[in-house]
Amino acid sequence: MNAQSNTRLKARSTLGKYRIARRIGEGGFATVYRARDTIEGIDVALKLPNAELVGPGALEELRREVKLTAQLEHPNILPIKNAVVIDGRFVMAYPLGQGTLADRITRRVSARKALFFAEQMIDAVACAHAHRIIHCDIKPDNFILFADDRLRLGDFGVAKVALRRMTLGSVAGTIGYMAPEQAMGKPSYRSDVFSLGLLLYRLFAGVLPEWPFDWPPPGIERARQHLHADVIDLLRRCIELDERQRFADACALQTSFKRLRSRALQPGRRRSRVGTPAPTRAPAWRSLRTREFKRRFGSALEARAACRKCGGPVSESMRFCPWCSRAITKYDGPARFPGRCKRCQRSTKLDWRYCAYCHGAAIQEPSTRRYDDRRYSSRCGRCRGKMMPFMQYCPHCRSKAQQKWRIEGNRDSCKRCGWGVVREFWDYCPFCQRRIDARR
Repeated sequence: MNAQSNTRLKARSTLGKYRIARRIGEGGFATVYRARDTIEGIDVALKLPNAELVGPGALEELRREVKLTAQLEHPNILPIKNAVVIDGRFVMAYPLGQGTLADRITRRVSARKALFFAEQMIDAVACAHAHRIIHCDIKPDNFILFADDRLRLGDFGVAKVALRRMTLGSVAGTIGYMAPEQAMGKPSYRSDVFSLGLLLYRLFAGVLPEWPFDWPPPGIERARQHLHADVIDLLRRCIELDERQRFADACALQTSFKRLRSRALQPGRRRSRVGTPAPTRAPAWRSLRTREFKRRFGSALEARAACRKCGGPVSESMRFCPWCSRAITKYDGPARFPGRCKRCQRSTKLDWRYCAYCHGAAIQEPSTRRYDDRRYSSRCGRCRGKMMPFMQYCPHCRSKAQQKWRIEGNRDSCKRCGWGVVREFWDYCPFCQRRIDARR
């Protein structure tokens, strides 16, 4: 980047094939111009990250983010038309909208129009989460309004790079939409759900909830005049301070919202519990995600059972569901071995004295015969008895396993217990229930 990168562009000046019309926005990370593409003959929005915040390392990161964003094809995602370095500036070109949602909500928005906007916003964030992208900067300014009231979510590439360089005192423009854990430097899918929930509440109630986000926030009466009680509950769940009480991601939010969509504008008593799984087929992306997990890790983990709560694949060695964190106190899936633990129902070999997973009472009359098995891969540090991967306890002396078990073909490990996890797919450690950091 050269010194020229720090100067503002003047009207009628040129930058490559673009002729600048005027500056239409400026923030702590980037400046946006309206410009004319002199080759295609169309108007575009040019976003230029501020040079002092974009060093060589960040430039490479921006390029990677642009490539990632380019994979998002959705009617409510703002596509990138071009991304290139021109005269020492990193330039991103986008379709030019009519304004932002921030401009639109300064005027009256009917309940029906607000519902139409809400559906589009949820769909946009759900698309990002389905592709394992955390936006980190959900706010009205980043939803661009086009003809026919279509909203498109932008700033995927900029948001994550900007967030890593912000301090709490320098984000006054977006701090009102930031989840508490995100403000502490730990953003997740649930952080996007929180920000989206605040925006949805503002859309329906006309007021932006503020810290400490006590329920009900100001404006609740206006929201109740137009919305069904189940939708009010949905909004409340989105902005729970405890992230574990929110929707796991925007895809889960999308499922619940669509189930309520037909009666959303019918104020009335509560009919159902928000978040209860609908008796419908799981979204296609979840099925594909589960299928890919089973293909790559299903055999190594022997994930032959399904969680009762979310339906995600689990194995009998897991204490918690890695998809929704539900405790698996009793296992009800296919058995690997002929015996059963009376306490946790996990299967046992006939020559084990104890259950290897729950520290239950001694197994009645274990066989004196020793059964070898290729799955034995380690020995107990106390009695030297043979052990299999992901045993919590030695089945011969009931000593707690000291080895940090790893997953074949994967290097990720839990920061709390040190056992292997699959960060690419799981949200929780199945052995200690710790939340897995989804950041890349």
